[in-house]
Amino acid sequence: MAGSAPDGGRPSPGGGRPLIITEDPLLLDDLLRLCAAAGADPHVHHTVPEPGGAAAADGEAGSAGWESAPLVLVGDDAARRVRGAPRRTGVFLVGRDLDDPLVWQRAVEIGAEEVLRLPDSESRLVDRLADVVEGAGRPALAVGVIGGSGGAGASTLACALAVRAARAGERTILIDGDPLGGGMDVLLGGESAEGLRWPDFAASRGRVGAGALEESLPELHDLRVLSWDRGDRVVVPPAAVRSVVAAARRRGGVVVVDLPRRVDEAVAEVLAQLDLVLMVVPGELRSVAAAGRVAAGVRMVARDVRVVVRGRCPGGLDPESVAGLLGAPLAGEVPVEVGLPGRVAEGEPPGAQGRGSLARFCDGFWQRALGSAQGVPA
Repeated sequence: MAGSAPDGGRPSPGGGRPLIITEDPLLLDDLLRLCAAAGADPHVHHTVPEPGGAAAADGEAGSAGWESAPLVLVGDDAARRVRGAPRRTGVFLVGRDLDDPLVWQRAVEIGAEEVLRLPDSESRLVDRLADVVEGAGRPALAVGVIGGSGGAGASTLACALAVRAARAGERTILIDGDPLGGGMDVLLGGESAEGLRWPDFAASRGRVGAGALEESLPELHDLRVLSWDRGDRVVVPPAAVRSVVAAARRRGGVVVVDLPRRVDEAVAEVLAQLDLVLMVVPGELRSVAAAGRVAAGVRMVARDVRVVVRGRCPGGLDPESVAGLLGAPLAGEVPVEVGLPGRVAEGEPPGAQGRGSLARFCDGFWQRALGSAQGVPA
């Protein structure tokens, strides 16, 4: 029973095909169905394939091998037959008997990372298979931007960060997390651009394909943007939000999210996946007081919150004092950029001018955050 699943032996785009080892026809049917759901095209064997076997004869040397397959699914019926195989990562013992007390012993004997019992673990297995298909590597650096008070300029900073990351050659997705913010596509001058918006993902369930997500979004100024449309819908289920943000992160590069000031269940799903949240606060006392309330809600979910001070009011607080009052590290200061509103109104996105103060802040931020040794081109 050696060979591959249907579809002409087309290899998975992620750089390798998973290996299934089982003689149980019912279990094999389940595994092939789950592979199809993940878009994976597996090799199937009844025991550990010999080097230079059928796969090599077909010009696919090593692609069906125990050591070279990106993922190995060992049926519970085949555990005894693979007991002597070399230890490696990415081996899963799969079975359908939920009451078998010896399954963990067999998993240890073959060096399995995990025991997956069907049907309970189907979603977990589909996720791992989809990672293989997508060639999942290092996830994107995900940065959220939130205003500490109204009119703080958080959306402007989020847009500029995304523009500068894209100019630096990073794969970049800008996500509009504020349904009442007017639309990040508008800020980028692309409200009429073709592509999906948030309401199109409202019915999403389970895993969203990372590549499919990226290709479906409008491309503006060398980055992809997920914004809201001009319709009446302002709510997307938290589960759909979680799936979409997770898919954006799996593509690698940079993800920037413009966040609303109120933390509801959907926003909490976003915050939980962010590496860093930048809270934009004008340097005056009333704004700092408002930011304190915003920060309290964000810190309940986010693991790293830092302060960006925007401009200085006459007689206002210096950046260090603002950060000290909020009890958060200072990420930097963004001076008010003269003429920016007019340029945005004419269709030039924030951060487009490489010599402006906003672009300089963003370039410096990405150099530190991404560990880049070279500057970002203007």
